Amino acid sequence: MERQLGNKLILVGFMGTGKSTVSKLLAGRLEWERVDVDEQIVSRAGQAISDIFAESGEEGFRDIESDVLASILADEASSVIATGGGAVLREANRNLMLASGLVVALKADAAQIIDRVQSDDARPLLQGDAANRVNRLLEQRKHAYDFAHITVDTTSLTADEVVAVIMERWGKGKQQ
Repeated sequence: MERQLGNKLILVGFMGTGKSTVSKLLAGRLEWERVDVDEQIVSRAGQAISDIFAESGEEGFRDIESDVLASILADEASSVIATGGGAVLREANRNLMLASGLVVALKADAAQIIDRVQSDDARPLLQGDAANRVNRLLEQRKHAYDFAHITVDTTSLTADEVVAVIMERWGKGKQQ
């Protein structure tokens, strides 16, 4: 089944689960382009994500995110795509991802996520008490990533180990 999922590998997951790091390694391994949805949003909007949130609110940001995701998935180039943690909140985005390639959900336990993101001031959803916000958002999104073809728990794995697990489960583990 997985071999028929085209030339897109789409990483989804809560913030701090390793999507950006793993996407770089996977793209290198596959010799595919790497595309980070959040980076594309910043580039196209000409402003930081925190500024978009401040100016347009979360709903406005999600509109931009959906448009950017759709254009990335429509591109014919083989690519590894790192999505923002909330890209899965819209059903249309989930359906488009599933129709466009292999969707891999990265997850980690709350303590690991908090450790990874607590000092990141660029995350607008974490303003204030990061630990409390992470726990609340994790509870709200506990099933948001269940639609993915593959799920990998990154809590106790290195980024290279995560890549190896994805390649193995995708059926490309023996290839270079």
